[in-house]
Amino acid sequence: MKLLRTLLASAALLLATGMAQAAQPARVIPAVQDMTAADGTLALPRTLTIAYPQELEGEGTLLAQYLHDDFGIRAAVGKGNAAISLSLDPALSFPQEHGYTLRVSGTDVRIAAKDATGVFYGIQTLRQLVTMEADGRCTVPRVSITDYPAYRWRAFMHDDSRSFKGKDIVLGLLDEMARLKLNVFHWHLTDDQGWRIEIEKYPRLTEVGAWRDSTQLGGYRGKTFDPHRHGGFYTKQDIREVLAYAKARHILVIPEFEMPGHESAAIAAYPWLGTTGKEIKVPCTFGVQYEVMDITSPRVYRFIEDVLDEIIELFPSPIIHIGGDEVKFDQWKASPRVQAYMKEHGIDTPADLQVLFTNDISYMLNRKGRRMMGWNDITGNKIHEYNDADDATARQKLAEGTIVQFWKGDLDLIEKTARQGYDIVNSYHYMTYLDYDYKQIPLRQAYDFSPIPEGLPKELEKRILGLGCQMWGEETLSDEWMYSRIFPRIAAYAEVGWTLPQRKDYASFLRSLEGLKAIWKEKGYTVGGE
Repeated sequence: MKLLRTLLASAALLLATGMAQAAQPARVIPAVQDMTAADGTLALPRTLTIAYPQELEGEGTLLAQYLHDDFGIRAAVGKGNAAISLSLDPALSFPQEHGYTLRVSGTDVRIAAKDATGVFYGIQTLRQLVTMEADGRCTVPRVSITDYPAYRWRAFMHDDSRSFKGKDIVLGLLDEMARLKLNVFHWHLTDDQGWRIEIEKYPRLTEVGAWRDSTQLGGYRGKTFDPHRHGGFYTKQDIREVLAYAKARHILVIPEFEMPGHESAAIAAYPWLGTTGKEIKVPCTFGVQYEVMDITSPRVYRFIEDVLDEIIELFPSPIIHIGGDEVKFDQWKASPRVQAYMKEHGIDTPADLQVLFTNDISYMLNRKGRRMMGWNDITGNKIHEYNDADDATARQKLAEGTIVQFWKGDLDLIEKTARQGYDIVNSYHYMTYLDYDYKQIPLRQAYDFSPIPEGLPKELEKRILGLGCQMWGEETLSDEWMYSRIFPRIAAYAEVGWTLPQRKDYASFLRSLEGLKAIWKEKGYTVGGE
């Protein structure tokens, strides 16, 4: 087994550098909050027993699969003197939900938590603690761990709209998220260059909107094109399979349905969605497109609600992401119909028009039992140079309860947004965009990112839910290119989201990262930054 050989080689390297000595504390990624290490190790037999209650059957089954796939250990369900025990203990208390304890003695391994999610996180820690020794034995250091996440929102975003990847790649990404205790998969499914989700009421969204004639290479500044037709979409059955896979790994899947901008693919399918009503093709170029929805049209609202109904039927997520970013106001300003609508309703600016529209969608989602999330453009603050300040600064207030994903603008806007009472996910692009190269965001810079910006008043910190790291798809036609940007930086963001700042240590993170790199390479992922 290739993975076993890789683990053996990694163990030999650690021994050679003195890192595998029993007296050394174990180190996993993300680093745990509290650990006491003792001398000695526990040897795991090649065939062992796992004990767990019925409520943890899914977690126990996954643990058995991990032990077999990672180490060639065969595990069976049993009771009594089991080598590994999983349990639920309602008396346990942690500063943040989904904490766990992990105890490795000279005889067995015990993982306990208040809930199944915490047990699952303990299993991920155990996976990294197991060492394949040079003689083929599997050992675990004797440790006592109490662990819990620093932030409740630890997200990875995958952009399937620009470059469609398909179900198998998504499932692989979910596996690596689970390994690193990331808990939100933000799925960017619609954008200018491709519509990727089957909507039965509007079949042209995938018949037309899921395909483009060619693809600009090198991002929006590129001068050459891949001449091949590009496209694809997820059927509802595909999405159900992804959702079940994510649920088993305690990952929440948040779908993103962009509106009112980044809608060229939908407008290509149904021109009446657009402000001009003209027929267009799905764009083959990247960058911010000019096509925007005619949000003064009742027919457009019906379309949005119909699509949201089918999305809600599929996705159990309590949160729906509506995008809302990078709306160019040119078409609204040039449209006599939109201008008449604004005058009739006393709407002062295009930014106010967008905020009012966004609020309508928020109320629509609330009636359906869901909460709205969007990029920080939806707050009505000017953050783009292509919109005039008079047009881009709204007087209207964003609907209460909205989750704002901050990605661009002055960092003071985070404090302003928090003071207005909104929960925030910090995805500041200069720190979290995985499509940026390692010169723009080196590994150390990713590791040092803090979701709480410097100087934010203490009383507002509770508004920061956590962070997201984003793999945008403009240049990801090549899987190798995409993976090289994700790995290893996704591990740094995982530690940012999980580990308290005082427990972080970059030097020890780098040492532990070598084992993960070996695993990723063995799985066929290109590792970048080397």
